[in-house]
Amino acid sequence: MLDFSLVTKFVPFLIEAAWVTLEISVLSIILGLILGLIAALMKISKIRPLVWLVDFYLWVIRGTPVLVQLFLVYFGLPQLGIDIGPFLSSILALGVNAGAYIAEIYRGGILSVPKGQIEAAESLGMSYWKTMRRIVLPQAFRVSIPALGNQAISMLKDSSLASLVTVSELMMVSQRFASTNFAFIEFYIAAAVLYLVLTTLFSYIINKVEFRLSASEQ
Repeated sequence: MLDFSLVTKFVPFLIEAAWVTLEISVLSIILGLILGLIAALMKISKIRPLVWLVDFYLWVIRGTPVLVQLFLVYFGLPQLGIDIGPFLSSILALGVNAGAYIAEIYRGGILSVPKGQIEAAESLGMSYWKTMRRIVLPQAFRVSIPALGNQAISMLKDSSLASLVTVSELMMVSQRFASTNFAFIEFYIAAAVLYLVLTTLFSYIINKVEFRLSASEQ
């Protein structure tokens, strides 16, 4: 017999853990957006060593599980004398992982911008970086919003892996309460509901941003 009254006693702790999950997710996404943009610009550059470096980064990150990457950061960096703790380790690993996928999203958005616009900017005397900043990147970002939104939601769900390196986020706290109270179904359903609330919030924000950008374009 299910007894959700057990869960109600721990709701404040679950909400606090959900806040930690949100922090990890948002900070990882920000890091991923920054790394992804840098990698995308390097990928489309004419400097071959930069292209090779990005290709290697994409090959390694996209070809290995995010859990392995998380363990390498959390357990591996201290062996090199770098101990940043479980919270920052989770953000770093998830952000670097997201950056590889976001780089390809950005690159697709950049390549979708008509070459005629770039040539027109060059004919007006705009520098490469000014053209990218004022013409190419705004359009690329607008085109990339749906894919970036999906990546953000995936990152939110992947943040549950932080529980494996002792971060007290939603999954770890739910698991702890489920074990101590022998109420696995109740606490995991509660965790699922909170994840649904967070992903719905992300979807709402992404849709609002996409609508505003579409309206400004018109």
